[in-house]
Amino acid sequence: MNLMNYVELLARFLFDLGAMLILIFLIYYPRYKHKETAISAALFNIFIFAVLAILSNLEFGMAAGFGLFAILALFTLRSEPISKSDMAYFFGSISIAVISAIDGTSLMLTAMLTAAVLLGVFIIDHPEILKSVNQIDVKLDSIPENFMSHPEGFKALLSERLGVEVLSYRVRSVCYVTEVIQAEVDFRPK
Repeated sequence: MNLMNYVELLARFLFDLGAMLILIFLIYYPRYKHKETAISAALFNIFIFAVLAILSNLEFGMAAGFGLFAILALFTLRSEPISKSDMAYFFGSISIAVISAIDGTSLMLTAMLTAAVLLGVFIIDHPEILKSVNQIDVKLDSIPENFMSHPEGFKALLSERLGVEVLSYRVRSVCYVTEVIQAEVDFRPK
């Protein structure tokens, strides 16, 4: 690599870093306040950028790139469950690193694609667009009888205990030893 290549790589890294900071710390974190996801997404962005910067200078086919994403997907399956919005921001951070790191695309195209990603996220996940539905993680200190076989009854119980209209829920874990249910609840104020 000559000096111009190093300058371009540094420019791509600074661009990637700036875009990732906007995505994670100016859009995601103020809305969701999930520190662990923000840190993980930011660090993964930097790690993926570094790996792809090296690999882009080698013979590295598209199939290998998809393999890299498959490995990341398997990694997330073996981790603790996170929400769909957290996962989307996480992969958004990785995507920005991929867009920025791959050699062979112009900086202008990289800037346009990254700006499109950031603008899309800002608009689609803006709190004013989907403001009528809220989400909360709930731990219940008892396990209702037949809660799995009668989902409407469990939904009514959640609505009553929380004092809101529960639209849907996802049971994240059930522990019969401690008698605790963890659920993610989508709700609307009554």
